Amino acid sequence: MNDKFGCKSCTNGNYGLTNINEYGIGTKCENFMVGAPSQHQNIQPGMEYMMTPLPIFDNPNYIGSNKLKDKVAIITGGDSGIGRSVAVHFAKEGANVVIVYLNEHEDAEYTRKYIEALGRPCLLISGDLKEPCFSENVVNQVVNTFGKIDILVNNAGVQYQQKKLDDISNEQFDFTLKSNIYSMFYLTKAALPYMESGSIINTTSITTFYGEPELIDYVTSKGAIVGFTRALSTNLATKGIRVNAISPGVFWTPLQPACWEPNKIPTLGSDSDMKRMANPYEIAPAYVYLASDDSSYTTGQVIHVNGGQFKG
Repeated sequence: MNDKFGCKSCTNGNYGLTNINEYGIGTKCENFMVGAPSQHQNIQPGMEYMMTPLPIFDNPNYIGSNKLKDKVAIITGGDSGIGRSVAVHFAKEGANVVIVYLNEHEDAEYTRKYIEALGRPCLLISGDLKEPCFSENVVNQVVNTFGKIDILVNNAGVQYQQKKLDDISNEQFDFTLKSNIYSMFYLTKAALPYMESGSIINTTSITTFYGEPELIDYVTSKGAIVGFTRALSTNLATKGIRVNAISPGVFWTPLQPACWEPNKIPTLGSDSDMKRMANPYEIAPAYVYLASDDSSYTTGQVIHVNGGQFKG
C-alpha cells in the first residue's frame, strides 16, 4: 500500500514508521499522531523526569468538588505516570495522599511538592513491594499518620519487551509476577484490616485483552489482576468495600521508554481508533469515579480507557 509519504509496507523493521511531518503526523500506511520521539531508558520502572516530552499529568480545567474530602488514599507507583496523575486528581478532590514507590526519588519529590501546593498532605514511602514486610510497614506508617485507610490504588508495575517466550528468563518471569501481582496481594492483605469501607482500584492493562505478543509475562500478570479483582470484589461486597480495575490503553508514562525499543516509541497508540497515545490526565478521572461515592453500586468491573483500541 502506498500513500502520499511513500509508505510501501509495515514490515520495514521500524514498526511501520516511515515519516514524521512538520505537524507531528506519522506515517504507518495511515496517518497517526506522534506523541514522542525515539528514546529508551535502561531502568525499570523508568523515570519521568528523563522523558521527552514530559507527560501531561494535570488538567488545569479539572475542578475538584470534594468528592474525596479527607479520605486517605494509598497509591502505589504514585510518583510518576498514571499514578502521579491519580494522586494529583485525588488531591484536587480533597484526599490525603500516600505515594508508595520504589526508588524514583526525584519524581516522587516533585509529585509531593505539587500536591502540597494544592493544599493537601502527601506522605512518601519508598521501598520494595515485592517484600511482604514492606507492605506491613506501609500500612503502619499510614495508620500512624492518618489513622485510617479509605482508598487503595494498586498501580505499580514493570514490563519488559521480549520477542519470544524463549527470551523470557525464569528470573524475569518471577520478577514481573512478583512486582505486578504478588505486591498487590501483599499490600491489599495488609490494608484490609484497616478499611471499614471504601474502594480498592487495581490497574490492569489493555494487553491482557488482546494478548500483546512481546509482553508475555506482563500480560500474564495483568490477567491475574483481573481475576484477583473479580474474586475479591465478590468476597468483600457485603463488607462495604468495592473492588474494581482500570485497563489503560497506551499512555505516555515511564513504562514506555523503559520497556520498548527506541523505534517503537513514535508509533505508540497508532493502532487505536484515535490514532494516538494518551497522556495520564486523560485517565485519572476514571480513578476518581471509582474512589468516590459516585460509584457506590459499582464493583467487580473493569473500566477500559484506550482510545477505542479495544472495546470491552
